[in-house]
Amino acid sequence: MNYILFDLDGTVTNPQEGITNSVAYALEYFGIHTEDNSTLNKYIGPPLRQSFMEFAGLSEEQSHIGMIKYREYFGPKGIYENEVYNGIPELFDKLKKDGKKIILATSKPWIYAEMILEKFDLKKYFDFVAGSEMNGVRTNKADVIKYAIEKYNIPAEDAVMIGDREHDIIGAKKNGLKTIGVLYGFGSECELKKAGVDYIAENIENIIELIEKLY
Repeated sequence: MNYILFDLDGTVTNPQEGITNSVAYALEYFGIHTEDNSTLNKYIGPPLRQSFMEFAGLSEEQSHIGMIKYREYFGPKGIYENEVYNGIPELFDKLKKDGKKIILATSKPWIYAEMILEKFDLKKYFDFVAGSEMNGVRTNKADVIKYAIEKYNIPAEDAVMIGDREHDIIGAKKNGLKTIGVLYGFGSECELKKAGVDYIAENIENIIELIEKLY
């Protein structure tokens, strides 16, 4: 495989603190108080508007307001409450030396994604960054992957999607890509297998081993 697509949250970086703080801030606006932010880990990965409706019972209109409140915290502060998983820079360095094209495919707005990559000096590894728009366009992971494929002329049979949640796997499958699910993020092995994942990586070292087998 010459085109390696990566999810961002839970795959490249651990955004737990920033995302859960931002979600808690948004929910507080609706009178929903969070005692333990770890209970908000389920918000990491899926499109947020959908999650506000599914997990907090907000209406579609309220979820739109929730996104605005979320960004009030996330934009200036939460975006930087984040850290790169150990071994990720070394992984990217190895992939680039092997001649691979590295693509980011995230449901997060691309402008935030680029800011995060720049902060951690990871932008230099990426050949293309695909994400959603601030107005909510292209938040579904399948749409993000389709956009990346079309914009960067990626042959689906020569590409693999790497992510930690079912949305990464389902979105990749809809676009004809092979998939690697990682267990160090926020999804479970059960979730990934139920979504139809092709391969499981317990750690970052496993990712390289699996990619080398996908010829």
